[in-house]
Amino acid sequence: MELKDTVAVVTGANRGLGRHLAAQLVERGAKVYAAARRPETVDLPGVTPLRLDVTDQESIREAARIASDATLLINNAGISTGATLVGGDLDEVRREMETNFFGPLAATRAFAPVIEGNGGGAVLNVLSALSWFHPAGLGSYASSKAAAWALSDATREELAPRGITVSALHVGYMDTDMAAGVPADQKVAAADVAAQALHGIETGLPEILADETSRYVKQSLSAAPQQTAG
Repeated sequence: MELKDTVAVVTGANRGLGRHLAAQLVERGAKVYAAARRPETVDLPGVTPLRLDVTDQESIREAARIASDATLLINNAGISTGATLVGGDLDEVRREMETNFFGPLAATRAFAPVIEGNGGGAVLNVLSALSWFHPAGLGSYASSKAAAWALSDATREELAPRGITVSALHVGYMDTDMAAGVPADQKVAAADVAAQALHGIETGLPEILADETSRYVKQSLSAAPQQTAG
């Protein structure tokens, strides 16, 4: 997919990876709707701020109506609450699933007919190495990203006949607010991840593994699960 003259909608574009994705798309000649729950927080030059709350169906429908020329949807918005699955707050588990799984699903459902009507295009889902690795301490987040991985695979097959490719971006720790407590030498630059993601969209990669962590975890999927002491 040629990104020059693409019309992109980037959710969560007011900070972190989303901001880098939006900025780099503008640099490549794309028209960019920088979507956020509070569009007044979008301060990037060259973009069109767009109100879009991925947990609000009416907000998503209205965004799809406004961005009626879209050919690329980047489902970037997400949260991490740190909730565990058994002992954690169930409301936080639900909130994470609503944002990280049902949000991208709702946005994809709303924008798929728009993208198809504009001649086809692409969807990128921002996932994680935790789509495949599920530590107890991040059980809720990992579950939501595992579900979003399944979403990416299933919608890739469903949307292909409509001229829409679906890519999934996997990465470990990035230098963003979400990983603020992680040592710097364990994080990759969000700008580098954004560049890899856009290259993956251009070349039609179904999965984009942006760092050593995601590549290692993906290669380890065939290993037997580790036993825990009982």
